[in-house]
Amino acid sequence: MQDFKVKKIQKFARYEFKYLLNKKLRKLIEEDIHHFMAYDGFVHPELDNSYFVRSLYFDNNLSSNFFEKVDGIKKRSKYRIRTYSKIDGTDIPIFLEKKGRVNERTFKERVEIEREYLTYFLNPNYHHLILDKLPNNKLAEEFVFDSIRKRLEPKVLIDYKRRPYINNYGLYFRLTFDSEVVSRTASNLFPSKDSGSFQECRAGYTILELKFDRGMPPWFHRIIQNYNLRRLSISKFVIGMEQCGIAEDF
Repeated sequence: MQDFKVKKIQKFARYEFKYLLNKKLRKLIEEDIHHFMAYDGFVHPELDNSYFVRSLYFDNNLSSNFFEKVDGIKKRSKYRIRTYSKIDGTDIPIFLEKKGRVNERTFKERVEIEREYLTYFLNPNYHHLILDKLPNNKLAEEFVFDSIRKRLEPKVLIDYKRRPYINNYGLYFRLTFDSEVVSRTASNLFPSKDSGSFQECRAGYTILELKFDRGMPPWFHRIIQNYNLRRLSISKFVIGMEQCGIAEDF
């Protein structure tokens, strides 16, 4: 049987702040940031200078990852399968990702996986094959260990449209405007249409995410003050779990 291609684990560590914007506020902020930022290299003009994101999140029957997030546990993590297409069989990459938080800093690790072996990650009966196909891969080992220990399985599928901006000057600073967020229960990254339907999450609103290494530039501090932005602890995973009736924040 053909082995996985050797894939390098990508690692990210940064601060992430989030805000919820209505349509008017989003328009005003985007007009302001155009003086300082540009679209990143992944946008599609035919998608209104955005790109599509799909994430399949794992949790257990106790919704442990959900409650760790809503309870604000300082050290936590969760797994997801991420891609950038609604259609199976394309050449768009698929990633196993582990995302978490340690105190105030967010981290993410990811590795690209072969499409033909996606089932190994989605079905616990095949998890042992992951270790055969990704030997000495720490992220794959952690996924298998945590999946068995916590009895993780695919729970909720989240789709949205993302418009990303990067800083033209100075330190790393990235803004993403995530809109048209929808969710559904799913055990597969590409479920059939007749197996369920998507539900809107925060219809009419956009989730603004700030990502930076050290600090945000002074001009964005002025935007926060001018529009009286209030930082929120908002998660598309949590919103989707609630919208689908899988878990509830009491």
